[in-house]
This record gives sequence, C-alpha cells and structure tokens, in this order.
Amino acid sequence: KFIRLWIHECNRVFKDRLINDNDVSSFTEMLVNAAKKHFEEEQDEMFAEPLLFTSFVSAHGGNDKAYLPIKDAPQLRKVLDEKLSEYNEQFAIMNLVLFDMAMEHVCRITRIIDQPTGSALLVGVGGSGKQSLSRLAAFILGYDVVQILVNQTYGMNELRLDLQDMYKKAGVRPGTPQVFLLTDSQIVDERFLVYINDLLSSGFIPELFTKDEMDAIFSSLRNEAKANGIPETREHMTEFFINKVRRNLHVVLCFSPVGDTFRIRARKFPGLINCTS
Repeated sequence: KFIRLWIHECNRVFKDRLINDNDVSSFTEMLVNAAKKHFEEEQDEMFAEPLLFTSFVSAHGGNDKAYLPIKDAPQLRKVLDEKLSEYNEQFAIMNLVLFDMAMEHVCRITRIIDQPTGSALLVGVGGSGKQSLSRLAAFILGYDVVQILVNQTYGMNELRLDLQDMYKKAGVRPGTPQVFLLTDSQIVDERFLVYINDLLSSGFIPELFTKDEMDAIFSSLRNEAKANGIPETREHMTEFFINKVRRNLHVVLCFSPVGDTFRIRARKFPGLINCTS
C-alpha cells in the first residue's frame, strides 16, 4: 500500500504537470525503473489500476477522514454520484457525466485543495468541465466557492474589495475554507494578475488593507493569536493573519491553452505556475 501511495504521489506531483505524451512516457519509464530497482513487489501489482487515493471516500462512509486507496471505479462512482445529487439539491443543477477521466480529475482537485495553502491550475479548452468539477470538489470537502462578478465597470478597486472580503472570511470570521474560482475570461484587466500572483506566492498583497482596517482585523484576532502564543506586535499579527488566510483560501484557476495569452501570462506572473498544482 505504501509503495502504491508513493507511485500515486509521484504521478500527482510530477506527471500531472507534464503537457505532452513524450514527457509522460519518459516519466512513466523512469518511475517504473525506479520501482523495479528499489522494490521487490510485482510490477503489475504495484501499478494496477485504478491507482487513486482520496480522503473523501472514507469520510463519506461515516468513518474518520483518511487518505486511502480507491478499491475500484464503481466504489468511486457511487460516492461521486451521491455527492453530485446532494449538490444539485442545494445549488443550480449541474448535468455532469462522471466518466472515468472526470472522476480522476475530481480526485486530483480535492487532493490539492484539501492541503493547507493548496491551489490548483486547470488548463483545458472552454466547456471541458473545469469549473463544474471544481465546484463539485469544493462541495465534497465542504468549502464555499467564491467568484467575482465581472461587468463593464468592474476594475481594480472592485477586485480589491472582493479580495478584502475573501481575506476576512478566510482569516477572521468565520475563518473557514473557501475556494476562489477564477477563469481567464474574468481577467478583464491584466493588472488583476498582480494581485493573484501575490496571493499565490506569499498571500501578502501590498496595500490591500489600510492601517485602520488592519488594526480592526488584529483586534478581532487578538484572543485567538494570544491562545496560539503569538506576540501582539504588528509584524507577528500580520504574519498570523496571512498564514490563516493562506491555509483557508484556495485558488483554482481555470485557463484555456488556446492562443498565446496563457503563455504570456505564465511568463509575466510566475506564481501562476510555480505556486499551483
């Protein structure tokens, strides 16, 4: 089980970032050779499909949350179908067809955003289900999904206000996990990505809050910070607040690879690639 977990995590950390078949084949060959060299188990047993680990399947069965392997595709499909039905009862109906690849993507997204500071970059053409699968993944984990409402007058000031609200919800009250779902069509001003890059890289966005606004945040967090042994200095309180925001605010970027826009943005704002999975 631990060997299969290692193989799974190698696939998630490295293979999922590869963008062409040749690289995937080369990585798979390296992984197989490493497994043969260091482990005595049969190769077919180590690499048997489905090779997926999740924490939500065990929790769905009423057990403690644990990162365990999926026994078979029908088990995963049953859980996801039930979760999708629950989602459709509470929110606008998503007519999702959960074929094998879609189920694997949901497992990938939940794995990323279930980790503290985990943020995801989903790359695919429009209509491929990036937003829908992200919403389902967030619902499975009990996270709220936040999106900006872009119109003709939406600009930097409006984004700043929306980010302030997200930061307060993630870092002060209620201090619960949430997913900030952002698509490339919502980036109507390239300067938006300055904020997003800072959010992904360090969590600290210069001048997001005024001094008075930060003082109010510190006042709300003072008892919690004291209980955690945090000194009441401005520097330490800021760090405590930002760390809490980073733990709870998960960014999911849904971008299209069509054209040069994504390539240019990735070069100008490295946090989009380096700080996401």
